[in-house]
Amino acid sequence: MRLSAMGDVAMTVPVLRAFVKHYPQIKITVISRPFFKPFFEGIPNLSFLAFDEKERHKGFLGLLRLFQDLKALEIDAFADLHNVLRSKIIRNLFALSGKKTASVNKGRAAKKALTQPENKVFQQLPTMFERHVKVFEKLGFTVDLSQPEFPEKAVLSPDILTIIGQKNHKLIGIAPFAQYDSKVYPLDLMQVVIDQLALVTTQTILLFGGGKIEIELLNSIATNKENVIVVAGKIKFQEELQLISNLDVMLSMDSGNAHIAAMLGVKVITLWGATHPYAGFSPFNQPSENALVSDRNLFPKLPTSVYGNKKVLGYENAMRTISPETIVLKINGILYNHLEF
Repeated sequence: MRLSAMGDVAMTVPVLRAFVKHYPQIKITVISRPFFKPFFEGIPNLSFLAFDEKERHKGFLGLLRLFQDLKALEIDAFADLHNVLRSKIIRNLFALSGKKTASVNKGRAAKKALTQPENKVFQQLPTMFERHVKVFEKLGFTVDLSQPEFPEKAVLSPDILTIIGQKNHKLIGIAPFAQYDSKVYPLDLMQVVIDQLALVTTQTILLFGGGKIEIELLNSIATNKENVIVVAGKIKFQEELQLISNLDVMLSMDSGNAHIAAMLGVKVITLWGATHPYAGFSPFNQPSENALVSDRNLFPKLPTSVYGNKKVLGYENAMRTISPETIVLKINGILYNHLEF
């Protein structure tokens, strides 16, 4: 069970792929929000149960109905990958009925020590993938993430090809937004990154986002550039996943798009402001050098937040210490086998 948020749900996918590879005889049922169902399509022996927050599974009585729905599936063990009130209730109901249960340890104390302004303990914490593996270990299953498998690149529909143009171009995805401003790279600098990438006419830059305001900003960034295309608002979510699976590289903030690309086996470059990879939220199977972090010499209190929801006075410009040139060089290094371009 993992209900939200988008990036957190996406981070369960590589673990579940590894699980079903090692245990093909075991059936998995994922409980999550209906919107996330496409994440899990194509995984063998996995079914999806949609959490109906507004009607069937609403409130405490709704959780009792969810438990009954799961009991009907003859569940033998319950893995709580969320560890919030809702999932705890379901977990405890399973435990009371004599079933094996296990929950994720989010390491809140260590994360607090990492982000506190004074007496900071600046060290790498276990990743969320490692924490998920521990849950299955508690249930008696060993999961090996060292040799991950990813789905094949999706066959793009004629509608998508009409939007993105030539299929033989290098495809660069850019997702410049995040839930919190402290995790968003300054748009004037992102404009510089996009302008430099757009100079190479055999590269197509695809801009991802959602919502009216984000789409308006993306359209302003893409103005007068034939090979910079806003895909936000033009395709359905499932088509967006198909398109992301075909990217040569994704540039993202510390946000859901990074985890979606990573779960599909795409190379991902992430930009970090108030948050930091040490908190354990780096995208799956990406080298540490692909995480470009703000300068801690100039901003020693970083990271100031686990999720980016805490603002620290004077740290608004921390991400400006990541230069556009550094980002472009990193992208070119991935696209052209680490040769200078």
